[in-house]
Amino acid sequence: MTAAPAPDIRSRVLRGLVWKVISQLFSQFWQTAVAIILARLLAPEDYGLAAMVIVFAAIVPVFSDLALGAALVQRKTLSEADRSTVFWASTGIGATFTLLGVALSWPVAAFYDQPQVQPLFAALSLTFVVSALGTTQKALLVRDMNFKSLELRLMAGALAAGAAGITLAALGYGPWAIIGQQVVSAVASTFFLWHFSRWRPRFTFSVGSLRQLAGFSANIFGTRVFFYFNRNLDNLLVGRVLGAGSLGAYALAYNVMLAPLNRLGWPIAEVLFPAFSKMQDEPERMASAWVRINRLVGTLTIPATLGLAVVAPEFVTVVLGSKWRDAEPVIRILAWVGLLQSLGTLNSGILMARGRAGTLFRFSVVAFVASVLGFTVGLEWGIVGVAAGYALASTFLEPFYAWVTARALGVSVLSLARGLRGVVEAALAMVACVLAAKQFVLPADLAAAWRLILMILLGVSVYLPLCAWRAPEVLDEIRSVRRERAARASTLAGAQPG
Repeated sequence: MTAAPAPDIRSRVLRGLVWKVISQLFSQFWQTAVAIILARLLAPEDYGLAAMVIVFAAIVPVFSDLALGAALVQRKTLSEADRSTVFWASTGIGATFTLLGVALSWPVAAFYDQPQVQPLFAALSLTFVVSALGTTQKALLVRDMNFKSLELRLMAGALAAGAAGITLAALGYGPWAIIGQQVVSAVASTFFLWHFSRWRPRFTFSVGSLRQLAGFSANIFGTRVFFYFNRNLDNLLVGRVLGAGSLGAYALAYNVMLAPLNRLGWPIAEVLFPAFSKMQDEPERMASAWVRINRLVGTLTIPATLGLAVVAPEFVTVVLGSKWRDAEPVIRILAWVGLLQSLGTLNSGILMARGRAGTLFRFSVVAFVASVLGFTVGLEWGIVGVAAGYALASTFLEPFYAWVTARALGVSVLSLARGLRGVVEAALAMVACVLAAKQFVLPADLAAAWRLILMILLGVSVYLPLCAWRAPEVLDEIRSVRRERAARASTLAGAQPG
């Protein structure tokens, strides 16, 4: 048996976050550019057909290893039997779901009453087995907190997938451009995971090891299934009831508003889950990190979501094009959902690290039921109603999620509210200034592009000094990180031979 490494956790977390920031800045720029290009090249119906299939793409990580990878990260010690058993089990699971996906492609097309969906769904099903081949390598890299390799893999995969999508769209393949992105991304990701990981599976399979790992992973797997439906059932219902055109507008609004926030929040959670697992017996330390990191995340996401809600009309006109006008009110409503969800991305990692997988599973069931009610009631009012139902459910669920997490850490949920107070005050003041300028200062006949640019510049110039005033802890955190990096650089320089 080999014990989990015990390096300086803070230093590894900081290095991981630096690489995450680099990767996310690159990915946000590249993926946003690709999304805009595809929005210009594809019709709403193309986007809607692809969205009917992409709604199932998020389930690939859920079923590719049945959460056995999370069990590898959370365990204090690992054996070679653990690693190889998870690899072969994941590969078998992935192959099974690929075959099942191909078989279900015809019923799925019949469900939507769209024959074009069948080949798209069958092609997407290949990503199950492709992704499964890399899940163990990914879990081991996460466990070792080797985020440099993980992020280089993501950036290379994003480049390849984006290039494939643009090429297919330019050649006139319509929805295949988006499905091709998913397949190429899975292939590139698995290739680079094998390239960066030195571990290779052995022909070893232990039923006892699988049983022990499954004890933890079963609840996590159930949680992921319910979270998947919680985050994707809206797209499924919109596509089935309202059609491809409505789903195209809703999916684009979702991708503009929520996908970027998920790409910011989940990578941070991925960095911190192994760190939380290493200090799982120190709840006070974890609680302090929970508040501080949520404050840093909120410093970016709270003004970004509120600001986009204010400039949504100009954003849609200038960036997406007038054909996407139906997405504007959905973007505004989902801004609130994004704000709440961005402050809850650490919660699952904390609950898992604390061994509260059962609590996490029970919350996922409650969240699923609440979201289903919101979506189904909202369908009566089209995509705006669905988004409003999502927002209403999130307004109750996310604070409850924070309370459950605070309870697991033995602190009051008010500690999180107090930590975010200054950031919220600065963001609300920014919104007030931008709204006032939009209503009373900017000329009504000013070009939409100039209105958008001026409002963004005003928002940034107002928010930054207000945040420094009302939330000085954020600057303290940044200075702390800079001092640590400078000290580490100095140490490394002093260690160099003369």
